[in-house]
Amino acid sequence: MCNIILSILTTLGLAALIVWLIFRPINPLKYHVDNASLIQFNVTGNDMLHYELAIDLSLRNPNTRIGVYYDQIEARAFYDGQRFDSVMLTPFYQGHKNTTILHPVFKGQKLLPNVQGAYDKDGSDGKFNIEVKLYIKMRYKAGDVETIRVHPGYKCELEVPLGSASGFTPQKCTFGY
Repeated sequence: MCNIILSILTTLGLAALIVWLIFRPINPLKYHVDNASLIQFNVTGNDMLHYELAIDLSLRNPNTRIGVYYDQIEARAFYDGQRFDSVMLTPFYQGHKNTTILHPVFKGQKLLPNVQGAYDKDGSDGKFNIEVKLYIKMRYKAGDVETIRVHPGYKCELEVPLGSASGFTPQKCTFGY
C-alpha cells in the first residue's frame, strides 16, 4: 500500500514538473540578419540568374535556463517568389543567454523564368528584394530534460544593395512564412 502511494506521488510530481516546463514563460528566440553582401546578382537574356550573396545571421537565445539544440538548419534564398539556392548549416547546441552568428553564402546560377521585370525594377532602385527562409529542426533543453523536436520556420525579408554592404539595413526575421 505504501509503495503504491509513493509511486502515485512520484508520478504526480513528475507530471507537475513536465507541465511546469511546458507552460512556464519562455522568452522567444530572436533571429536577425545583421549584414548582407550581394557580390554578384544579374539576370542574363535566357532568364539565368547569376548570384553570390553572403549574410551574417544572428540567433539569440535570451532564456536564462533553457538551451537549444539546432539539429538542422536550412537557409533558402528566394527572389521574386522563386527559390534560387539553399544552404545546410552546421548543427550546434546553443546555451542560455547566448548569441550565435552564422555565415551562409549562396553562390551559383539558377534558371528563374519571368524575373526580368522584378530585376529591372529592383536594379533601378539600387536594392534587390531577397527573402531568406529558415527551416529549422530543434529541441529545447532545461536541465536534464529535453523536449521533442519542433520545426519552426522564420522569414527574413531583405533589401540588399549590389556591391558594397554599406547600404544594408539590419533586418529582424519573423516567425512563420
